[in-house]
Amino acid sequence: MPLTNTIALASGVLPEFSPQVTARAAIAAGYDAVGLWVDPDAWTPATTTDVRAILADSPLPVLDVEVVWLQPGPLEERHLGIIDIGRTIGAANVLVVSSDPDDAGTAAKFAALCAHAGSDIRIALEFGIFTAVKTIGQASAILAQVDHPAAALLVDPIHLARSGGTPAHVAALPRHLLAYAQFCDAGPLDYDLADAKAVITEAIDGRLLPGEGILPLGALLSALPTALPLSIELRSKALRDGFPDPNERAAALARATRGFLARQTGAAA
Repeated sequence: MPLTNTIALASGVLPEFSPQVTARAAIAAGYDAVGLWVDPDAWTPATTTDVRAILADSPLPVLDVEVVWLQPGPLEERHLGIIDIGRTIGAANVLVVSSDPDDAGTAAKFAALCAHAGSDIRIALEFGIFTAVKTIGQASAILAQVDHPAAALLVDPIHLARSGGTPAHVAALPRHLLAYAQFCDAGPLDYDLADAKAVITEAIDGRLLPGEGILPLGALLSALPTALPLSIELRSKALRDGFPDPNERAAALARATRGFLARQTGAAA
Protein backbone atom coordinates (compact mmCIF):
# COMPACT_ATOMS: atom_id res chain seq x y z
CA MET A 1 0.00 0.00 0.00
CA PRO A 2 1.46 3.36 -0.95
CA LEU A 3 2.22 5.62 2.00
CA THR A 4 1.25 8.74 0.11
CA ASN A 5 -0.14 9.74 -3.24
CA THR A 6 -0.13 13.19 -4.74
CA ILE A 7 -3.63 14.08 -5.90
CA ALA A 8 -4.63 16.24 -8.85
CA LEU A 9 -7.95 17.93 -9.54
CA ALA A 10 -9.11 16.44 -12.85
CA SER A 11 -10.61 18.84 -15.36
CA GLY A 12 -13.76 16.72 -15.51
CA VAL A 13 -14.68 17.71 -11.97
CA LEU A 14 -15.35 21.26 -13.20
CA PRO A 15 -16.55 20.73 -16.79
CA GLU A 16 -18.50 23.98 -16.97
CA PHE A 17 -15.54 26.16 -15.98
CA SER A 18 -12.51 27.52 -17.82
CA PRO A 19 -8.95 26.21 -17.40
CA GLN A 20 -8.15 29.35 -15.42
CA VAL A 21 -10.97 28.70 -12.95
CA THR A 22 -9.96 25.05 -12.67
CA ALA A 23 -6.36 25.97 -11.89
CA ARG A 24 -7.41 28.48 -9.24
CA ALA A 25 -9.81 25.97 -7.67
CA ALA A 26 -7.06 23.35 -7.43
CA ILE A 27 -4.79 25.86 -5.71
CA ALA A 28 -7.49 27.04 -3.30
CA ALA A 29 -8.40 23.48 -2.33
CA GLY A 30 -4.80 22.45 -1.69
CA TYR A 31 -4.33 19.87 -4.45
CA ASP A 32 -0.83 18.75 -5.33
CA ALA A 33 -1.46 19.17 -9.07
CA VAL A 34 -4.17 19.95 -11.60
CA GLY A 35 -5.49 18.55 -14.86
CA LEU A 36 -6.69 20.94 -17.56
CA TRP A 37 -9.06 20.58 -20.49
CA VAL A 38 -7.55 21.85 -23.75
CA ASP A 39 -9.98 22.72 -26.52
CA PRO A 40 -7.77 23.87 -29.42
CA ASP A 41 -10.67 25.90 -30.85
CA ALA A 42 -11.07 27.89 -27.62
CA TRP A 43 -7.53 27.87 -26.21
CA THR A 44 -5.64 31.02 -27.20
CA PRO A 45 -2.19 32.44 -26.45
CA ALA A 46 -3.91 34.54 -23.78
CA THR A 47 -5.16 31.32 -22.14
CA THR A 48 -1.61 30.01 -22.02
CA THR A 49 -0.38 33.26 -20.49
CA ASP A 50 -3.16 33.24 -17.89
CA VAL A 51 -2.65 29.60 -16.90
CA ARG A 52 1.12 29.94 -16.63
CA ALA A 53 0.76 33.03 -14.45
CA ILE A 54 -1.79 31.36 -12.16
CA LEU A 55 0.32 28.24 -11.74
CA ALA A 56 3.55 30.18 -11.26
CA ASP A 57 2.12 31.85 -8.20
CA SER A 58 1.43 28.54 -6.44
CA PRO A 59 3.51 26.78 -7.93
CA LEU A 60 1.19 23.92 -8.95
CA PRO A 61 2.24 21.35 -11.56
CA VAL A 62 -0.06 20.24 -14.37
CA LEU A 63 -0.49 16.47 -14.16
CA ASP A 64 -2.27 16.14 -17.49
CA VAL A 65 -4.09 17.87 -20.31
CA GLU A 66 -6.98 16.33 -22.20
CA VAL A 67 -8.27 15.15 -24.49
CA VAL A 68 -6.79 13.84 -27.72
CA TRP A 69 -9.65 11.81 -29.15
CA LEU A 70 -8.36 9.75 -32.06
CA GLN A 71 -10.73 9.18 -34.99
CA PRO A 72 -10.58 6.82 -37.98
CA GLY A 73 -8.31 8.10 -40.71
CA PRO A 74 -5.19 10.24 -40.50
CA LEU A 75 -3.98 11.95 -37.35
CA GLU A 76 -5.44 15.44 -36.96
CA GLU A 77 -3.05 18.37 -36.75
CA ARG A 78 -5.03 19.79 -33.84
CA HIS A 79 -4.04 16.76 -31.78
CA LEU A 80 -0.38 17.68 -32.09
CA GLY A 81 -1.39 21.16 -30.99
CA ILE A 82 -2.79 19.78 -27.73
CA ILE A 83 0.60 18.23 -27.02
CA ASP A 84 2.29 21.54 -27.79
CA ILE A 85 -0.03 23.40 -25.41
CA GLY A 86 0.59 20.79 -22.73
CA ARG A 87 4.33 21.13 -23.18
CA THR A 88 4.14 24.93 -22.97
CA ILE A 89 2.28 24.89 -19.65
CA GLY A 90 4.50 22.15 -18.23
CA ALA A 91 2.05 19.25 -18.31
CA ALA A 92 3.48 15.84 -17.48
CA ASN A 93 0.95 13.84 -19.51
CA VAL A 94 -1.51 14.05 -22.39
CA LEU A 95 -4.67 11.93 -22.12
CA VAL A 96 -5.64 10.03 -25.28
CA VAL A 97 -8.70 7.94 -26.16
CA SER A 98 -9.57 6.37 -29.49
CA SER A 99 -12.69 5.86 -31.56
CA ASP A 100 -10.77 4.14 -34.36
CA PRO A 101 -12.07 0.53 -34.61
CA ASP A 102 -8.78 -0.53 -36.22
CA ASP A 103 -6.18 -1.18 -33.53
CA ALA A 104 -3.40 -0.82 -36.08
CA GLY A 105 -4.75 2.62 -36.97
CA THR A 106 -4.88 3.60 -33.31
CA ALA A 107 -1.32 2.35 -32.81
CA ALA A 108 -0.01 4.28 -35.81
CA LYS A 109 -1.58 7.54 -34.67
CA PHE A 110 -0.53 6.95 -31.07
CA ALA A 111 3.04 6.34 -32.25
CA ALA A 112 2.97 9.66 -34.11
CA LEU A 113 1.79 11.41 -30.94
CA CYS A 114 4.65 9.82 -28.99
CA ALA A 115 7.18 10.86 -31.62
CA HIS A 116 5.89 14.43 -31.42
CA ALA A 117 6.08 14.34 -27.62
CA GLY A 118 9.66 13.10 -27.60
CA SER A 119 11.04 13.01 -24.08
CA ASP A 120 9.17 16.09 -22.86
CA ILE A 121 5.74 14.66 -22.03
CA ARG A 122 4.05 11.26 -21.67
CA ILE A 123 1.20 10.18 -23.94
CA ALA A 124 -1.32 8.17 -21.90
CA LEU A 125 -3.83 5.86 -23.58
CA GLU A 126 -7.06 5.43 -21.64
CA PHE A 127 -9.25 2.40 -22.24
CA GLY A 128 -12.97 1.98 -21.58
CA ILE A 129 -15.94 0.23 -23.12
CA PHE A 130 -17.21 3.60 -24.36
CA THR A 131 -14.18 3.80 -26.70
CA ALA A 132 -12.69 1.59 -29.38
CA VAL A 133 -9.95 0.52 -26.94
CA LYS A 134 -12.16 -1.29 -24.48
CA THR A 135 -9.93 -3.28 -22.14
CA ILE A 136 -6.64 -3.11 -20.32
CA GLY A 137 -5.40 -6.02 -22.42
CA GLN A 138 -6.26 -4.29 -25.68
CA ALA A 139 -4.56 -1.09 -24.53
CA SER A 140 -1.46 -3.03 -23.43
CA ALA A 141 -1.22 -4.72 -26.82
CA ILE A 142 -1.40 -1.37 -28.63
CA LEU A 143 1.33 0.10 -26.41
CA ALA A 144 3.50 -2.96 -27.00
CA GLN A 145 3.13 -2.40 -30.73
CA VAL A 146 4.06 1.29 -30.36
CA ASP A 147 7.02 0.57 -28.04
CA HIS A 148 7.96 4.18 -27.36
CA PRO A 149 9.31 5.58 -24.06
CA ALA A 150 6.68 8.34 -24.08
CA ALA A 151 3.83 5.81 -24.18
CA ALA A 152 1.79 5.26 -21.02
CA LEU A 153 -1.38 3.42 -20.04
CA LEU A 154 -4.03 5.22 -18.02
CA VAL A 155 -6.22 3.25 -15.61
CA ASP A 156 -9.59 4.65 -14.50
CA PRO A 157 -11.21 2.52 -11.75
CA ILE A 158 -14.71 2.72 -13.20
CA HIS A 159 -13.59 1.82 -16.73
CA LEU A 160 -11.39 -0.96 -15.38
CA ALA A 161 -14.32 -2.49 -13.50
CA ARG A 162 -16.91 -2.05 -16.25
CA SER A 163 -14.61 -3.66 -18.82
CA GLY A 164 -14.00 -6.74 -16.68
CA GLY A 165 -10.56 -5.72 -15.46
CA THR A 166 -9.25 -6.23 -11.94
CA PRO A 167 -6.43 -4.87 -9.76
CA ALA A 168 -4.54 -8.06 -10.61
CA HIS A 169 -4.48 -7.01 -14.26
CA VAL A 170 -3.04 -3.66 -13.19
CA ALA A 171 -0.41 -5.30 -10.99
CA ALA A 172 0.73 -7.35 -13.99
CA LEU A 173 1.44 -4.26 -16.12
CA PRO A 174 5.06 -3.23 -16.71
CA ARG A 175 5.71 -0.50 -14.17
CA HIS A 176 7.14 1.93 -16.72
CA LEU A 177 3.76 2.14 -18.48
CA LEU A 178 2.07 3.73 -15.46
CA ALA A 179 2.78 7.45 -15.33
CA TYR A 180 -0.34 8.28 -13.31
CA ALA A 181 -3.81 6.88 -12.65
CA GLN A 182 -7.31 8.22 -12.32
CA PHE A 183 -9.32 7.71 -9.13
CA CYS A 184 -13.02 7.55 -8.27
CA ASP A 185 -15.63 5.16 -6.91
CA ALA A 186 -18.84 3.74 -8.35
CA GLY A 187 -21.92 1.84 -7.24
CA PRO A 188 -23.11 -1.63 -8.22
CA LEU A 189 -23.71 -2.26 -11.90
CA ASP A 190 -27.43 -1.61 -12.44
CA TYR A 191 -27.60 -1.25 -16.21
CA ASP A 192 -26.82 -3.24 -19.36
CA LEU A 193 -23.18 -2.76 -20.37
CA ALA A 194 -24.31 -3.07 -23.99
CA ASP A 195 -26.23 0.19 -23.53
CA ALA A 196 -23.62 2.74 -24.64
CA LYS A 197 -25.75 5.67 -23.51
CA ALA A 198 -26.00 4.24 -19.99
CA VAL A 199 -22.25 3.64 -19.84
CA ILE A 200 -21.51 7.24 -20.80
CA THR A 201 -24.18 8.61 -18.45
CA GLU A 202 -22.58 6.83 -15.50
CA ALA A 203 -19.11 7.97 -16.54
CA ILE A 204 -20.06 11.65 -16.69
CA ASP A 205 -22.82 11.85 -14.08
CA GLY A 206 -22.74 8.86 -11.75
CA ARG A 207 -19.31 8.54 -10.18
CA LEU A 208 -19.06 8.42 -6.38
CA LEU A 209 -16.61 9.82 -3.85
CA PRO A 210 -13.81 7.39 -2.87
CA GLY A 211 -15.16 4.97 -0.30
CA GLU A 212 -18.83 5.58 -1.11
CA GLY A 213 -19.07 2.81 -3.70
CA ILE A 214 -18.03 -0.78 -4.21
CA LEU A 215 -14.93 -0.54 -6.40
CA PRO A 216 -11.85 -2.28 -4.94
CA LEU A 217 -9.91 0.95 -4.56
CA GLY A 218 -7.65 -0.32 -1.79
CA ALA A 219 -6.60 -3.28 -3.90
CA LEU A 220 -6.10 -0.99 -6.88
CA LEU A 221 -3.82 1.30 -4.86
CA SER A 222 -1.77 -1.73 -3.87
CA ALA A 223 -1.55 -2.80 -7.52
CA LEU A 224 -0.24 0.59 -8.66
CA PRO A 225 3.37 1.73 -8.22
CA THR A 226 4.02 3.26 -4.82
CA ALA A 227 2.95 6.90 -4.54
CA LEU A 228 1.78 7.08 -8.16
CA PRO A 229 0.05 10.44 -8.80
CA LEU A 230 -3.74 10.20 -8.83
CA SER A 231 -6.00 12.33 -10.99
CA ILE A 232 -9.28 12.54 -9.07
CA GLU A 233 -11.62 12.02 -11.99
CA LEU A 234 -15.00 12.45 -10.36
CA ARG A 235 -17.56 13.47 -12.92
CA SER A 236 -20.73 13.60 -10.85
CA LYS A 237 -24.07 15.32 -11.27
CA ALA A 238 -24.59 15.11 -7.50
CA LEU A 239 -21.29 16.89 -6.90
CA ARG A 240 -22.06 19.54 -9.52
CA ASP A 241 -25.54 20.14 -8.09
CA GLY A 242 -24.38 20.09 -4.47
CA PHE A 243 -21.41 22.37 -5.01
CA PRO A 244 -22.07 24.88 -7.80
CA ASP A 245 -19.10 26.95 -6.62
CA PRO A 246 -15.90 25.57 -8.22
CA ASN A 247 -13.71 26.17 -5.17
CA GLU A 248 -16.17 24.50 -2.82
CA ARG A 249 -16.62 21.53 -5.16
CA ALA A 250 -12.88 21.05 -5.50
CA ALA A 251 -12.42 21.33 -1.73
CA ALA A 252 -15.17 18.81 -0.93
CA LEU A 253 -13.59 16.30 -3.29
CA ALA A 254 -10.11 16.89 -1.87
CA ARG A 255 -11.34 16.30 1.68
CA ALA A 256 -13.12 13.09 0.75
CA THR A 257 -10.16 11.77 -1.24
CA ARG A 258 -7.51 12.59 1.35
CA GLY A 259 -9.70 11.09 4.06
CA PHE A 260 -10.06 7.88 2.09
CA LEU A 261 -6.33 7.66 1.37
CA ALA A 262 -5.55 8.28 5.06
CA ARG A 263 -7.88 5.46 6.07
CA GLN A 264 -6.23 3.13 3.55
CA THR A 265 -2.79 3.98 4.89
CA GLY A 266 -3.98 3.37 8.45
CA ALA A 267 -5.53 0.05 7.50
CA ALA A 268 -2.31 -1.07 5.81
CA ALA A 269 -0.26 -0.08 8.86
